[in-house]
Amino acid sequence: MSMNESLQRQLDECSLVFLNAGGDIHVNIKTAFPIFIKNLGDCLRSNVKRCKERNLEEASQLLRRISKNLLESLEIKYMLPLIQLIISMQLETLQVSTVFRKLDQMMQHFSEINLSLVFEEVQKCLNSVMDSDQMLEAMGLQTVCMFLEDSTMGREVLRQAFPSLLHKVDQAFSSIMEQEVLRNGDACYNAVKVCLQMFQLLPEEVTPLVWKDGGAVSPLPDILKYLMDIILGESSSRDTRFLAGTAMVMLSNTSPTAEGGTTAAWNMLEVTCQEPRELRVGELRVQCRPRQDCMGRLAVSRGLLSCCRKDVLLCGGGGKERCLLLEGLFPIVSALCEKSFDCHYYVFQVLVLWLRQVKECLMELWDLKSAPLLPEDSILCRQLVQVVWNIAESPVEGVSESVHCSFRLLLEILDLERRRFPEMEISLYSSLLSYVAALSWEAKAKYFPLCALLPYVGSGVVFERFPDLPRDLLKCLSTNHLSPCASETYKSLIQQQRREFCAAVAPGPSPSELELAEMWAQRWRPALLEALTSDMMLLQSNASSHLLPWTLRTFPGAFEILQASLSGASTGHLRAWACLVGTWRVMGGSWSLEEGLSQETVQLALGSLDESVRLAALGLLCGGPRIRHPPSPLELATLKQFIPLNLNSESSPFRQQLQAMVKKLLVRIRDGCLACLRKERKGCGRDNGQENEMDSLLEQGVDLVDWLARLAFTSVAPGLSYQRKKTALLFLSAVLETCTDTWSPDKKKGQPPANMSALITWARCRRLWDFFSMSNLLVLITCLEDSTNEIREMASELILKFFPLGLPEELSRALLERAQVLLCSPRVQEAQTGALLTKVLLQKSQDISVVLQEGYHLAAGSRSPPEVKMAAMVQYLLGELELHYLTARTDMLLAARTRPIHGILSALQRCLLESPRASLPLQGAALSQNVMATILSLLEKITHLLLGILYGDKADCREEEEAPPSFCAMGNAIRTVIAQGSGQEDEGQGEECVLLSEEHSLVLTCCWVSFKEIGIFLGGLVEVVLVESRGGERPLSTEDLKRVAKIFRDILLKCRHWGAVEGCCCGLTRFCATLLTSCDTELQVIPGLLLEQVLTVLQGRCATSVTRRAAGLPMLVLCILSAEEAGKARPMLAHTMRVLLETAGRPVSDNWNQTLDLPQVGAVHTLQALVRGSGLGVAMLQFASPVAILSLTLLSSPCWAMRNAALQLYNALCSRMLGQRPGSDDGLVHHGMSPSAFFTHYPALQPFLLGELRGAASELLGASGEARLRLHPSLFPVLTLLAKLQPGAQDRTQSLSDFQMPLLQLAGSPIYHVRVVACRALVAVTPPVEHMNIILGLARQLPDPEDPCCHNRLHGQLLQMSALLGRALAAVSENMKVLQQVVELFESKWWLVTSTQRCPLIRLTYLQVLLHLRRFCSPRFLEQLQAELLLQLLNPTQEQLVGSASFLQNAACFLCEETVRLGDMRWVAELWENFPEEGTDVQLALIRWILEDQRWRGTSMYQVLETALQANLKAALLSGNVEYRKTYLAALLVTLTPTDPLTPHRLASPEGAELLLEVLESGAGGPELLSQALAALSLFLDISSESLLTDRWCHQLEKYRVPEAPEVLRLACAQAMRLAGPRLLCSCMGGGSSSSVLSVRLISTGLHLLNDEDQRVRAEAACFASAVGRLRAARPGESCVQVQASRGLLLLLDLLLEELWDGPETLEALLLHLPELDLGATLSDMRSSGRCSLYEQDEANVFAEPVAMSELLLPYLLRLADRYPECSSLHVSMALWVRENTGLVWENVSLCKQFNPADWGSWLRLLAEPRFHGALCGLFVRAGFLLRLLDTCEDLRPLCDPCGLRADFRIAHGLLRRGGVLLPAGIPLALGLE
Repeated sequence: MSMNESLQRQLDECSLVFLNAGGDIHVNIKTAFPIFIKNLGDCLRSNVKRCKERNLEEASQLLRRISKNLLESLEIKYMLPLIQLIISMQLETLQVSTVFRKLDQMMQHFSEINLSLVFEEVQKCLNSVMDSDQMLEAMGLQTVCMFLEDSTMGREVLRQAFPSLLHKVDQAFSSIMEQEVLRNGDACYNAVKVCLQMFQLLPEEVTPLVWKDGGAVSPLPDILKYLMDIILGESSSRDTRFLAGTAMVMLSNTSPTAEGGTTAAWNMLEVTCQEPRELRVGELRVQCRPRQDCMGRLAVSRGLLSCCRKDVLLCGGGGKERCLLLEGLFPIVSALCEKSFDCHYYVFQVLVLWLRQVKECLMELWDLKSAPLLPEDSILCRQLVQVVWNIAESPVEGVSESVHCSFRLLLEILDLERRRFPEMEISLYSSLLSYVAALSWEAKAKYFPLCALLPYVGSGVVFERFPDLPRDLLKCLSTNHLSPCASETYKSLIQQQRREFCAAVAPGPSPSELELAEMWAQRWRPALLEALTSDMMLLQSNASSHLLPWTLRTFPGAFEILQASLSGASTGHLRAWACLVGTWRVMGGSWSLEEGLSQETVQLALGSLDESVRLAALGLLCGGPRIRHPPSPLELATLKQFIPLNLNSESSPFRQQLQAMVKKLLVRIRDGCLACLRKERKGCGRDNGQENEMDSLLEQGVDLVDWLARLAFTSVAPGLSYQRKKTALLFLSAVLETCTDTWSPDKKKGQPPANMSALITWARCRRLWDFFSMSNLLVLITCLEDSTNEIREMASELILKFFPLGLPEELSRALLERAQVLLCSPRVQEAQTGALLTKVLLQKSQDISVVLQEGYHLAAGSRSPPEVKMAAMVQYLLGELELHYLTARTDMLLAARTRPIHGILSALQRCLLESPRASLPLQGAALSQNVMATILSLLEKITHLLLGILYGDKADCREEEEAPPSFCAMGNAIRTVIAQGSGQEDEGQGEECVLLSEEHSLVLTCCWVSFKEIGIFLGGLVEVVLVESRGGERPLSTEDLKRVAKIFRDILLKCRHWGAVEGCCCGLTRFCATLLTSCDTELQVIPGLLLEQVLTVLQGRCATSVTRRAAGLPMLVLCILSAEEAGKARPMLAHTMRVLLETAGRPVSDNWNQTLDLPQVGAVHTLQALVRGSGLGVAMLQFASPVAILSLTLLSSPCWAMRNAALQLYNALCSRMLGQRPGSDDGLVHHGMSPSAFFTHYPALQPFLLGELRGAASELLGASGEARLRLHPSLFPVLTLLAKLQPGAQDRTQSLSDFQMPLLQLAGSPIYHVRVVACRALVAVTPPVEHMNIILGLARQLPDPEDPCCHNRLHGQLLQMSALLGRALAAVSENMKVLQQVVELFESKWWLVTSTQRCPLIRLTYLQVLLHLRRFCSPRFLEQLQAELLLQLLNPTQEQLVGSASFLQNAACFLCEETVRLGDMRWVAELWENFPEEGTDVQLALIRWILEDQRWRGTSMYQVLETALQANLKAALLSGNVEYRKTYLAALLVTLTPTDPLTPHRLASPEGAELLLEVLESGAGGPELLSQALAALSLFLDISSESLLTDRWCHQLEKYRVPEAPEVLRLACAQAMRLAGPRLLCSCMGGGSSSSVLSVRLISTGLHLLNDEDQRVRAEAACFASAVGRLRAARPGESCVQVQASRGLLLLLDLLLEELWDGPETLEALLLHLPELDLGATLSDMRSSGRCSLYEQDEANVFAEPVAMSELLLPYLLRLADRYPECSSLHVSMALWVRENTGLVWENVSLCKQFNPADWGSWLRLLAEPRFHGALCGLFVRAGFLLRLLDTCEDLRPLCDPCGLRADFRIAHGLLRRGGVLLPAGIPLALGLE
């Protein structure tokens, strides 16, 4: 919002009045009011609401500080300009109510001094609005609104002008209601709001006109008519209709009597529900015509329940016992809850309002009814309960609070009734509890009713009915969408338990907190500990975030109980302990790190491999009990050790939480330091000890912040990993947000303290906190060229937000040159980098004109104001864009390679759309009409050119051609362009190549990325232009906007590349949304016209190839419809759905051509896009039933494309209708909606689905009674939908029982999958109380051997039994008798599993049913069954039948499971003894069972498996089945791997090791088999350093540890190291030279693997390092907490230097990990110019960080150099190294001294080169090592002068540092350079 000239003139005049006042006014006033006026001006100039409020608050405080006497002495000539200025500002800030109110507070302050003057000026202002001949427009209506609502004086003025106000409102309505754009826009809303405020705030003026004779002659009847028309649908704005409903209720509230208000309310309700009739409100009469939608009823009901008078709600409308609240409103509310339309969220709110009103009016209702309101047998009670249950299962998002409130209010009403009527029996509690019990744990509707019931039934009853509730809550906490329900349920339960525990001992003394906690622990401790120590991250996180805090708040004594239970050193216990102590500390509990045990535990947790453990421990350190409590020195030292080791985490959540915790720590430090500064300034009454303590705290805090900032700046150098740079930038952001005085206007909280500058000054005086130095700026500028988008964006944000304005001119020129080069790169990433550099240059340069071309220069010495800077940059970029376009028109291949279009487009978008609004004055030269015309013309030309290229005709892309070219045609067109560009157009096509050439990729990428950028740019540009130019001249005309729409239409309809479609969709949605919200009618119709054109294309004969072969058309429709405002009626959506449903439903002609797309198919694909689109959301649910019926009907179409499209549409619609589904990792099959709730929301589907099922079941049997092999087209989709519904709900209306019969009949389907899905659907539609009876009925139908039977039906019945038993056995206690009958019947039919039953599938399904029943079967039956299964396994039939392999596999697994369950080894021992003779299928099944079901661990079966696997190893390795060999080796690993790698191994088998080594050395079988062999080999090694097998094994590790090896082999290397490495190192320690060599080889391999790209490889290698650390600590038997990879590196390096330092191979191993010293080669490569390719070769290991590794290795190299004189062999190797490397080091140092950072162009390019930074770090580390050797040994000094080398290095380091090269902090520190 820019300040207009009139206001600026008023500001200037006010300032002059006080500046020229002389001695007429008091000096305090003369001093204060200029500042006051300046604050008002700053408020007007600012575009950010927070800034406005801040400026007004300062002005208000200044005004209040002036005494009243001084203000009273002020003459009118001084006060009047101030009052007029404030009123003018109020008129300017009508859009910001908080600012308007603050200004009105100033007016009230002045009115206390001179009331008449203020009143007169406000009256003048409003009279200018009210007395004009013109009608009130949108701005005038808003002015009246604001002065009525927020201005005390304005309300009084309008009260006096009430008749005039009524006439003005009437005139406004008459104009508004004639124009659709005004009816649906802000003008109508403001007019309704004026009415509401008149009725509410001026009732004395309204009442006589409504309730007495004479009102009919006023404008009020017309206003009433307009309001009712709006409510009944004349306006499509939902908010306006709701507001009109409230206004009408406010009007009825003005009634002098309750009867009059009630009559009016009844009339309003009847008008919205019935046919056209007369509305009567008092003496007013109007005719109303309701529409068919439900919004009118909702609006009036909402208004009545939210603000109607209580006496009106309780008054009857025709009988003594009738009242509006019950008989009038409840039928409407309950009916609305069952409707399917786009307002469910508001309907549920209305239900809550109704319940709340009933509760508040309960006493009066009892008096009115003289009886209980909700007796259980009443219709009202039953309806109310049903409605509440239905909303509990609604798929609408965000209704949880309404559900909870509804249940809570309902039960509160029942409880109040029980207390008022003690004789009243309430069994509803138990029935509701039963209904809750019937729901499965994954049903979201289970938990809110349970929470509401808890206070009335007690926790004891709940735990009795739900014994597995703690376990179910843990399952919910493991499921994203159920975790809020679970945490709320747990909180309610423990709070209820505490109340009950305290009430149980109420007469006696209160129990202690520890006693209460012990009672809590009896029920909850195991579950909470399980959750806190769980390996499942979601469960553990939710438990620590929700359950633990509520536990400690409710039962503080639980801390000691839980802490005592967490004494173990496992990962889970460490995490739980840290979370527990951290939560306790935040809640105010006492804890100190200085305690010995605590410090050891924290250090253990901070080094854990598990990131959640480290975060929990860090949270413990960062989160102090008080925000100003500074960290202790020990905590700071621990953090300095922890943070550098955790910068390269791959986990994004870990980085985010790490930043949050560090930011919390920085706030503590900052506030603690500020507190110390304040105390120092007071300086009285303190001794020297206190002063020293405060100085120490200040120094420690400031030093840590400075250290963290320096660490961050040195951790973003090129060559470091993305993870490290991202974490460092997050840290830097936290430092700059916390410890600078930069004010962020977009943030409500987190602003710097008022005295922050004092702390900054204190730090800067000590040469700290120099955050904004040139070196640091260059570091961040280097980040702008990073290869990842996130790093670039974060770095640019930090530069723009925190660094001061004004780049040096030379640097600006260099940045422009660099941006020009990058913008011309064909690589999209580099072009985007160039665009980002352009944006930074624009916003941070003081005078951009001097760095641009001559045509953009300003006068010498002048600075560019923002608008001039913007205009110059836009002109420059448009010139470049035209140049690139002309190049493309001449030679597209050359343009794609050297001048692609997309880079300039991206730069334009960033400069114009991402700049602060203050620097984008649209009325200036930046976006004038001429500039906009140029932009639009260029974009049209570019679009036309690129589409022509894809069409194969650059000159003429036909307008009538709507279908895009095929892939083949597009490829041929691009090949033609390439041939023309390379001068080969006369040559033949040559041999076809499957792969795309580099040139083809260049052209195609240039085209689609340019399309994407055009779409994004146009959408944002139109939005900014129209929003910023409201009320002024538009740079874009209506015709221009139609041209923009055509560009979008052409791209989306004629380009099929999905990237281009996606980008254009974003822009098109913004474009249409901007037009639809515009106040201009001509603009609002453009999206509708575009939609009509698209629908015409879809329906017309030209609609070939627009959907199947192009993704653009459905997305185009979706974008237009998504732009409609959600709060309005969405007329375009309704029209589009009508057209699409009609088009899709048209019959396909008999002579349809299957090579072309049909309009019907296109309509179905478009429907699918609308259903899937997140932009429409629940708006599509109102069309769910007709769309579902259509899609199921179309499955019978003879057209394959139609059936395919219909099936895709149906799948998308099911996901939308069923609501939120659990994630794929939750293991849940069902959605959260029960069948009864589903059919309540979609009632039209129930008869249709039932009809489809019955039709399919009736077609199942032919005339002869045999089942026919025919699949009804819609059967499987219908069954799938029913199967996805949540089972376990009661069928109150018995309407679902109709589904059971056809589903039972479908058990006989000859199609296997129909039988499978039918059984799942049967479970869903069957209430739990009927499960056992149906199972019993099915069991009775099982045949005897002599009975004839249909195998398909028998198989289907067994499947249904299995599915029903899976649900029924959860509540088996209530049906034990029936279950026993089922078991007896089932045992009697055991022939079904014997060889007598020849069908293997039936035998298999019998076994599956038996898995459910086996714990209830007799031992004799189970023994007989196992004998039979073993017999069939050992003597399989030769006849191969369908399902025989599956049956044998399941039989083998069944025997193994029974052995584990019962402990009887007879059957399984014989099975494994005959393992070699069994079939391959059975062998593979047994091996897989070992991997999948590991319950055999710790049982006697382990010995059987170990013996069998070792005995059959050779045969398995010789098998020709690679899959079997891989699985066998995996099972061998699982079985034989010890839990502790340091456990003495007893499996040494040279024969087995030799076999595995042969497999490895042959290299055959693929990476997976080789990886299994490598890991298994580690179990069979003879751990001896002298063993030849060990050497060959180590050679294999070195072969596969390299980054180029496949991941599975590198992972196998790490696993092998974990399994055998620690034991091998243990045997080598203290051995000879061969042992040392082997040890160094192993450690070097460990170092390689700890730097691997794959996180799993690093984790396995870290386990190896952890075991090595335990060996060195002489604690091999203790439980091991695995250390993180970074600490693992330190452990291995420590071992290398302390135990193996004296071997030459140690030096070689260390130097191997340093980056190469190729500084000269790097510079040569940069100077040589080469053609830039489209794609860049990735590094083999992107996680490796040579720069960071150099810093890590330097201290170890220096330690090794210190031991130079101690060992002769080391002496020789080091002397040799010095001789070989001294010259190279000198040469590279000389190169460093020649660098010239002042040559910004080449220097910026060099700074962005990763190899340059790596070579520098390698150079400085080698130099440091060399200097330490020269210092240590005099005999090496003749080779090199250490003093000269050290001096040269100091010069080079200073030069590099000034140029923005910040070496890792450890390198210059270790070398003494800082």
